[in-house]
Amino acid sequence: MRRRGAEAKGAATCLGCVATFVLALCGCSENVVIDHAGPVANWRAYGADIHGTRYSVLTQITPENVAALEIAWTYHTGDFDSGEETLAGTSFQNTPIVLGDTMYLCTPRNKAIALDAETGEERWVFDAEADTEGMFILACRGVSHWVDEHAAPNAICRERIFMGTVDARMIALDATTGRPCADFGEAGSIDLSAGIGNRMPGEYGVTSPPLVMNGLLVTGAMVLDNIRVDAPGGVVRAYDVRTGALRWSWDPLPPGQMFIETVDEYGEPLRYRRGTANAWSLLSGDPELGLVFVPTGNTAPDYYGVIRDGLDYYSSSVVALDVQSGEVVWRFQTVHHDVWDYDVPAQPVLFEHVGEQGHTPALVQATKLGHLFFLDRRSGEPIFPVEERPVPRGGLEGDLLSPTQPFPTRPAPIHPASFDVDDAWGITPWDRAHCRKQIEALDFAGIFTPPSERGWIQYPSYFGGTNWGSVSIDPERGLLITNTSRMAAELRLIPRAEFDAGVEEAARRGGAPPPWEPQAGTPFAMTRSFLLSPWGLPCSPPPWGTLVAIDLSSGELRWEVPLGTTRDLAPVPIPLPLGTPSQGGPIATASGLVFIAGAMDDYLRAFDVTTGEELWRARLPAGGQATPMTYRVSPGGRQYVVIAAGGHSMMGTKLGDAVVAFALP
Repeated sequence: MRRRGAEAKGAATCLGCVATFVLALCGCSENVVIDHAGPVANWRAYGADIHGTRYSVLTQITPENVAALEIAWTYHTGDFDSGEETLAGTSFQNTPIVLGDTMYLCTPRNKAIALDAETGEERWVFDAEADTEGMFILACRGVSHWVDEHAAPNAICRERIFMGTVDARMIALDATTGRPCADFGEAGSIDLSAGIGNRMPGEYGVTSPPLVMNGLLVTGAMVLDNIRVDAPGGVVRAYDVRTGALRWSWDPLPPGQMFIETVDEYGEPLRYRRGTANAWSLLSGDPELGLVFVPTGNTAPDYYGVIRDGLDYYSSSVVALDVQSGEVVWRFQTVHHDVWDYDVPAQPVLFEHVGEQGHTPALVQATKLGHLFFLDRRSGEPIFPVEERPVPRGGLEGDLLSPTQPFPTRPAPIHPASFDVDDAWGITPWDRAHCRKQIEALDFAGIFTPPSERGWIQYPSYFGGTNWGSVSIDPERGLLITNTSRMAAELRLIPRAEFDAGVEEAARRGGAPPPWEPQAGTPFAMTRSFLLSPWGLPCSPPPWGTLVAIDLSSGELRWEVPLGTTRDLAPVPIPLPLGTPSQGGPIATASGLVFIAGAMDDYLRAFDVTTGEELWRARLPAGGQATPMTYRVSPGGRQYVVIAAGGHSMMGTKLGDAVVAFALP
């Protein structure tokens, strides 16, 4: 049996003592008065709503009482792996959804779970029994929900939960029982790998929840980076939400190109062009305009563009598709001919822009570069000017890098663009000197430094900037909130002969091959890692992570604060407020709070949305590399703030399987 009621009661009692002590220190009253007159609200989608705003109208938890938050309950999924069973270990990046009084979530190896939203009691578990052999990425960021308004109130599968799997299936479950919906696909499942040309374990799967809109389920998929030129295709497909029948597919080929169905090397049907830009992150939608907004990745492989021949027309872009047909309505490219893995990782977020021209239905697209593009979501036209600025040319023989790249003028980039040897950072002169030596040995000509065999610095790195946590919108105060990571990375292209020799030597010795990414089908493999001192700390100057607020009307920076401390970063277990890289994003509430975890110390935090002042933090049982959520299910009930605390295997944070709910006492 998993720990439930007793654990929650004991934790609440213990944390209640701590909360009382904290309140006494700050001069607050121990008797926290809970306002039950405020609104009730669910968290209906991964990003709170179909627009991805990550905003809640709830007001019970306020800047004045947030310091009294305590653990209400904790649930353990039982699904985590430190890397002993799999290649890389699990990453619990999930953001649950709440409909009515039920919470739905998924685990890294694709268990779908339903809980009582107020007590954390388990209602059902469905194990998709995903095949995880050979996988480097084990994550399920969320599930999606749909109600068939035409079905009888008690009909089976009237309410459905949809979950994509790491082994490339889409599963429909009855929301009440957790049983597969027999009328969807084949016995409740669709095989998304059909026609893709997918043969390598773990190279193709779904890690983000699908978009459900206008009777359609729309999904992209994750394609593992830098494996081969002929990677599985990045097609986006829409399925009938009732039957699972394919309604349309968008094969992201340049205008004028088409792909005729063939067979792959195994004689299986190949319906979509291989190597195209995929959509591994979250989609958003505007039902009134009938548009689906798709953030795209890179054409395969990431760091070699010589043989793309224009195939990257839709790479590193946000693309608006007609929801009924899948036809492209507009596209805005954030990086031209991307050979840096600066793909678009964040969900496009919809908001109403109020400016000199009045109200504009807008979209903000955050990128790894720390760029925030404000676009008219009807046309894709920038709301603020975007300048095409000259960038370095050169690079590999035969590759034609773009002479310019797009830079937003407002908001200004929220990540520094310059980095040189004088920026080397260290705790002591010794490790700072070591960082200087590393920097001197690498090329850096700005954020678009051409890839090379010598090696180059990426700053921002392939990690971001902003990543899949995206942004939160506070419409009441006209603010955008987001977090950034600020770490430099070192990368190098490895000639094929050197790569082959390294693999052969490892095989001869019976050891593991070098941690190089093959980029099969090109003259170069590649390697990448973060630029670190001998102490394991970044060579780039702090803060290494920030939380920022942007004025939605003017695009001006309102505030910026470091996010995270060094408490859980060996060998410095001292909580220096230097900020850390983060994964997962923020949420905002109508009461004026921002909640965020994400950083590499194991805390959930609350900030004042107007000032950036940290008002509260709580220790988590594992890394909080997920986006939190909040809900209140009944007029007499409490508002809960929930975070998945299970860590991130590739970031090296503490792994676990906890879902932790906080509320006022």
